[in-house]
Amino acid sequence: MAREDAVRCLRCLLYALNLLFWLMSACVLGVAAWIRDPLNTVLTLTAHTRLEEAAVLTYSPAVHPVIIAVCCFLIIVAMVGYCGTLKCNLLLLSWYFGSLLVIFCVELASAVWTYDQPAVQRSDMISLKSRMPNFGLQRYQWLTHTWNTFQTEFKCCGVIYFTDWLEMTEMEWPPDSCCSNQYPGCARHAHYHDLSDLHQEGCGPKIYSFIRGTKQLQVLRFLGVSIGVAQILAMALTLTLLWALYYGRKSPELDSTPPPVTDDSAPLSVTHGPSAEASKSGCTRTNKGWANPPNITTSNAAAAAKLGQHQFEMERLS
Repeated sequence: MAREDAVRCLRCLLYALNLLFWLMSACVLGVAAWIRDPLNTVLTLTAHTRLEEAAVLTYSPAVHPVIIAVCCFLIIVAMVGYCGTLKCNLLLLSWYFGSLLVIFCVELASAVWTYDQPAVQRSDMISLKSRMPNFGLQRYQWLTHTWNTFQTEFKCCGVIYFTDWLEMTEMEWPPDSCCSNQYPGCARHAHYHDLSDLHQEGCGPKIYSFIRGTKQLQVLRFLGVSIGVAQILAMALTLTLLWALYYGRKSPELDSTPPPVTDDSAPLSVTHGPSAEASKSGCTRTNKGWANPPNITTSNAAAAAKLGQHQFEMERLS
């Protein structure tokens, strides 16, 4: 009875952990896709600078193809673990345990590899000004689009202040993407009438804060740690369930005496022993045990008929 309850409890916990793996893997993939667009914008603006190296070092664990592949593989492994737990299949559970161990080792190696913090300082933001003179040129339309996108999404203008556009380019006023309320010619109107309509904060500090880590990156780190802890717990529960199922399949060899049959016409039913525990816990066995019991009713009837015939012959001889 105790083993039956233990197996049922282990299966319920593994069901919950597999569901948790699905949810957390989906969240990691969603947040990684959410970060990819602003990361590409930052990498374009900081190309060939120390800021680019720092951004790659910070966000490579979140958007690296290996990590994305590991999350997708974890979803498949969780499905296999669910099926193995449902059917109490030793082969599927063993494959599930081995896959979780491999994924955990990959995640641990990735965490150690990207543990170092990027060496970036605020003074490095000045290097962004070298990307400003090409703004608006025909051959650098991609850079112009990137500047406009970043200034609109992060609500900033220039590198340190909006006057950087006047210093580094031949423009007489900042781009329209610097306006808090954008419309054609808004920057010109704000430059000559009301400077408060322009974003007062530079994009340099915004990029610096992005490289040091955003809320999305903190969420990814929390999910990574949670997945690792859940994997350790799932591996421990899987080993315990494997031991319980293996011991349950070996028990019929130790207790091979069949229960007495009181009624020849009644079907054989097992009310105690490992087979009863397996049926109650939801696990079926196909190995040699009591899963397919011999036809004891037929053999007993034949033995009774043979005994009756022998007694009849003894009485006739006497």
